[in-house]
Amino acid sequence: MAKKDAPPRWDRKMQQRLARGEAAALGEAYDRFASLVHSLAHRVLGDEKAADAVTREVFAHIWEHPETYDPKRGPLRTWIAAVTHRLAVQRLRDREERGLGGRPGEDLDEAEEPVGGEDLESKVRRASVAARADYIVHSMPVPLRHALELAYFQRRDYRQTAADLGVTEDEARRRLRLGLQLLSTAHDVGAPPGCGGAA
Repeated sequence: MAKKDAPPRWDRKMQQRLARGEAAALGEAYDRFASLVHSLAHRVLGDEKAADAVTREVFAHIWEHPETYDPKRGPLRTWIAAVTHRLAVQRLRDREERGLGGRPGEDLDEAEEPVGGEDLESKVRRASVAARADYIVHSMPVPLRHALELAYFQRRDYRQTAADLGVTEDEARRRLRLGLQLLSTAHDVGAPPGCGGAA
């Protein structure tokens, strides 16, 4: 039996394969994590083209620097989310410093004046909370995620959610409560878990 804190086997093998330069490993990582990377980048930047660019940067970083991921420090998914957050926030700050005001699709010639540092930090905090919430939703167990999707995106109450999921009303309430408790942690830290020094 594996140790409780041992990194998942897939994560260790993926890191080893990437370190050996296996292109197929990068393809597998892309297939598994590209939607997460793109959605996190889009949450921070609010721009499809910029999110596409960050997605390319993240997978280039994974390919060029697989040794920066340490399976003992956490799951590969968490590390990739941290790299994404760092690169997206850096792109947002660069855009602000160039005077684009964080508005998607603008060129330097169109910018009138830069947004102040306080506004940038506030925007980064909001984007970080949104990115963390998105990460939490995508990472939570499927039963909790399905309950939240039914309740909040399809406007079902807990009774309808229970009927749709084929569970008791008590179980539906429990799933919704747990899902909301997980989501409430999005405000606790301004970035996806593992951001501190993970990249």
